[in-house]
Amino acid sequence: MTVVIGTAGHIDHGKTTLLRALTGIDADRLPEERRRGMTIDVGYAHLTLPSGETLDFVDVPGHDRLVGNMLVGAGEIDAALLVVAADDGPRAQTIEHLALLDALGIGDGVAVVTKTDVAGPERTAEVVGAVGRLLDGTSLAGSRVVAVSSVSGEGLDALRAALADLGERAAVRAAGPMAAAASAASAAPASAAAPAAAGARLAIDRVFGVKGRGVVVTGTLRGGSLARGATLRLVPGDRPVRVREIQVHNATVEAAGPGRTALNLAGVEAADLHRGVVLTDDVSVVASDRLLVRLAAALPDRGRARIHLGTAAADATVGRSGRDAIDLPDGTSVAIVRVAAPIAVATGDRVVLRRTSGAERIVGAVVLDPLPARGISRRRQTTERVARLAAAVADEGAPAIEAARLDLHGALLQPGPGPLRIAPDIEIAVESDLLAAVDPALDLPAARAAAAASLRRRATIDRTTAATAGAALLDRLVLAGRLIRHGATIGRPGSGPLTPAPAADPARDAAKDRLERALAVVAPPPLAETARASGCPPDAVRELERDGRIVVLEPDLAYAASTYRQLATTAIAAAGRGPLTPAALRDATGSSRKYVMAILADLDRRGILRRTPDGHLPGPRAHAGIDLGSATPTNAR
Repeated sequence: MTVVIGTAGHIDHGKTTLLRALTGIDADRLPEERRRGMTIDVGYAHLTLPSGETLDFVDVPGHDRLVGNMLVGAGEIDAALLVVAADDGPRAQTIEHLALLDALGIGDGVAVVTKTDVAGPERTAEVVGAVGRLLDGTSLAGSRVVAVSSVSGEGLDALRAALADLGERAAVRAAGPMAAAASAASAAPASAAAPAAAGARLAIDRVFGVKGRGVVVTGTLRGGSLARGATLRLVPGDRPVRVREIQVHNATVEAAGPGRTALNLAGVEAADLHRGVVLTDDVSVVASDRLLVRLAAALPDRGRARIHLGTAAADATVGRSGRDAIDLPDGTSVAIVRVAAPIAVATGDRVVLRRTSGAERIVGAVVLDPLPARGISRRRQTTERVARLAAAVADEGAPAIEAARLDLHGALLQPGPGPLRIAPDIEIAVESDLLAAVDPALDLPAARAAAAASLRRRATIDRTTAATAGAALLDRLVLAGRLIRHGATIGRPGSGPLTPAPAADPARDAAKDRLERALAVVAPPPLAETARASGCPPDAVRELERDGRIVVLEPDLAYAASTYRQLATTAIAAAGRGPLTPAALRDATGSSRKYVMAILADLDRRGILRRTPDGHLPGPRAHAGIDLGSATPTNAR
């Protein structure tokens, strides 16, 4: 891996000049920056050490109005290079940048006192001492302080040696959690519900087009390595893109490890990419606008802040009331952070909350859960459960994190395609409900419905998923001999003869099939009229809806479930590419405004989409797939 070091410090303290003296690269890439003599946006350089190892540098602006740009660079670094001018000493942005590095948990760094040729030996020694004292009490406490002149070159050799040591330390620290996670994963049994190993992750900081080559993005690659030809997900957006070419330090490579990387992409337009978007093959990275976080300092309820994560920044509100007002045993606080727009996030990510008022202006936080529980599952958000999750995240143990999240939610879908996992206490309660319901016998559909209903009383699960999980629980009870099955009925062992299943009605079943087929079109006819023409009575229509074969959106509008899923998938994919308007969905589906308005309203209600002034965008439940188990309250009954 290549260690990425970010500069920090007050404006005009010589950060860019120092990097130019060290690397020979001018990190001021914008004409306006060169004209004004100050860094406006993030710049980049690299240094090859005598050992052959390479250090990447991220040069950030020091002006107080450009702290947001500073955090774009600082959000993706392994270590810090704090720069203080000897003639000026520590200033306002020196202190603020230190606080930001502290909030990000940057524990490796070197402090450099520059302009020694201007200040003289006595003043330089005074500032070196002041910088050492300033570092005490921060995450960079104990870091080496080196005095240099970028003009004469005095002290640069000592600085290169300090940077070589810094690179080794930062590489060991960065590799430590990954190695621990890999070791834990290899030691876990094959049946353990551990998430997939962390994959590659690149937060985009620059996007541009190259004539004849297409779209190019740059960023700091994290996690695993990345090979040419790989397919990555765009988050937010959840759409695939292909890596056509990889460059590291202006050289084309077949594969890249962690560090500064440029990717030439296929399957995406430059307009779909911007700073803050993440490219990844890590299933744990999701788009979310609601985060459960552990705060480094207490913040007031409904406090407003600017949240920074990686290269993303957005307005946010801190929730610290009701079930969200949790104080952990170690004295730290937990909060729900609501973000103005979805950002790419995973458990364990560090974020910075910047406020314009209040005692705590800069507060660091660690993401405990990127998709906090909603609905009934919120009742499980207790201090004890959140504390277990916080401890698991602090120990960086993937299996322990997933176990604690499962206990907090009660039920969770596996990352990527996979079955529903149910917390042990809920599984025991559902089994108890089933045994009570089957007394002495129950027909199979009713038993499965009882299992699904019991699950939904205890955790936030959509009806389709609950039906599948409930049926699986019922099968396990039969396999264990705690229940017995005879044809289409379920009973307790020794309960005597089971009530025979009701006789099938071929004519009724055929009518239901006819109605389902009639509704399998993008512009279905009126439900009541079609049901009469199909010979399908009202109770049979309700059975079709209960069994997930049709989706009723309005009293007289319904779709076959397979058709509705296709239409909803089209809407979600279109919303992922930009705000989706009714007219755009009408054209994409070949239907009319009447139908698309009903579809959009239903997807908004489910949380799969969310309405904005410009159109519909992916909602908080877009990642969970399409729940066909419950439609609007105006369903036909």
